[in-house]
Amino acid sequence: MNRKFAAAVAAVLVAAGLGISPAAPIATASAAPYCGITWGSAADSAAHYSSGHITNVRTGRHACFDRLVIDLKGKARGYDVRYVAAVYTEGQGRRVPLAGAADLQIVVRAPAYTPSGTPTYNPSNWTRAKNVSGYTTFRQVAFLGSFEGQTSFGLGVRARLPFRTFVLTGSGNTSMLVIDVAHHW
Repeated sequence: MNRKFAAAVAAVLVAAGLGISPAAPIATASAAPYCGITWGSAADSAAHYSSGHITNVRTGRHACFDRLVIDLKGKARGYDVRYVAAVYTEGQGRRVPLAGAADLQIVVRAPAYTPSGTPTYNPSNWTRAKNVSGYTTFRQVAFLGSFEGQTSFGLGVRARLPFRTFVLTGSGNTSMLVIDVAHHW
């Protein structure tokens, strides 16, 4: 009987030394999010219209995501970003095929023209508005047009991956709508 008791005491002391409690549940391993990213792939939007207009589009590559930045003169107040089955031009409704396995539609509630109708953003190649060759996630950026106070873009991505959308205030009376798409889940 003393041997069993001594063995039990030794087991409890070893467990205590390892920080194991006999009553504590065993933790299961779970994968940490990629680069700490906790974004999802659900639609993101803000309902207001902007008083300014779009002036430029930029892209960038980062360690964990690819970034699309839409520059505005004025406040970026309204947008709708979501995965869709296909993207279409503004006004005409013509389907624009995008490279990649998933299509991200970006609608900015701001025009790409002045109140007198002069274009403020008009890339020379609408279907390849920015060169994203060599990017990890982005496959194609298309300018879908600007009609009745809103402007649309199509972003072809490698797969339906997590994204986030946010607005930054720039210098003077400028702002930026930022869309980051993760490289992995």
